[in-house]
Amino acid sequence: MHAVVAREAGGPEVLQYTELPDPTPGPGQLLVRVAAAGVNFIDTYRRSGVYPMQYPHVVGVEGAGTVEALGDDVTGFAVGDRVAWHDAPGSYAELVAVDAAGAVPVPDGLDLTTAAALPLQGITAHYLVRSTFEVRQGHDILLHAGAGGVGLLATQLAVLHGGRVVTTVSTPEKAALSASAGAAHTIDYGAPDDLTAELPALVRELTDGRGVHVVYDGVGRSTFEASLASLRPRGMLVLFGGASGQVPPFDPQRLNKAGSLFLTRPTIAHHTLTRDELEWRTSEVFEAAASGDLKVHVGSTLSLADAGAAHEALEGRATTGKVLLVP
Repeated sequence: MHAVVAREAGGPEVLQYTELPDPTPGPGQLLVRVAAAGVNFIDTYRRSGVYPMQYPHVVGVEGAGTVEALGDDVTGFAVGDRVAWHDAPGSYAELVAVDAAGAVPVPDGLDLTTAAALPLQGITAHYLVRSTFEVRQGHDILLHAGAGGVGLLATQLAVLHGGRVVTTVSTPEKAALSASAGAAHTIDYGAPDDLTAELPALVRELTDGRGVHVVYDGVGRSTFEASLASLRPRGMLVLFGGASGQVPPFDPQRLNKAGSLFLTRPTIAHHTLTRDELEWRTSEVFEAAASGDLKVHVGSTLSLADAGAAHEALEGRATTGKVLLVP
């Protein structure tokens, strides 16, 4: 099979499109022919060495495809089933071994390419809006990177549950895309000279001086201070990523002084602890996408051989929605 391998830690240039032996499914695994693989920031962290990894390794964790073979002790799946997954290392490949416990069925009304765009970002958007801070009617929300994959999905889910969403974006084109997902207001965070001072003032102007109930922040270092300052008393900052870098340590007493604020750093693993929870989240997201209630924006689809270009675009903030790789 063909696959994309990170031979050593480094930039996108360390990714190599190469031939490898076909994988064999182990006990409890499915062998899946990949229809499309999702490109995510976790892939860049593992490629670059931010997250410790063994090298060489096949990159990627997310995708969708068709089951070709079953390992021992697999129940509930059959050859020919269409499945998707969010955590199968080695997904930038034509074939991948996927733990059956982490594979979910793709409904008939959803094509595999769209399904590949949903597991990781869709589950993330779901747990943010439905669990970490449960959005309800009347909630005001600030969401950074509103035209990104998680941003577009979380905006739609928040609006579906009665929230009013303000997003930050970096270009007029991204503002238009975010608005099409349901954002009530978009703010160009490339414009304010002092993000920490200017963004909270704009947010409070849009919320009658009160601030928002919740900030969903996947950007991290460059937006953290502005996010804290945009909250109303007893508001919650949900820090779910660090696209601009990790937030440095800070004094928890600041949460007290700023209005008894809440700060949490959730991860997908702790929101898919059981099979029932995984199926609940993916079924709600997949069914909404299949019905058209949730629009999935695939910003670009590249070949596996162009994985380096996909990483470069993602890290350079040159993407919108989801980036996919196809064999």
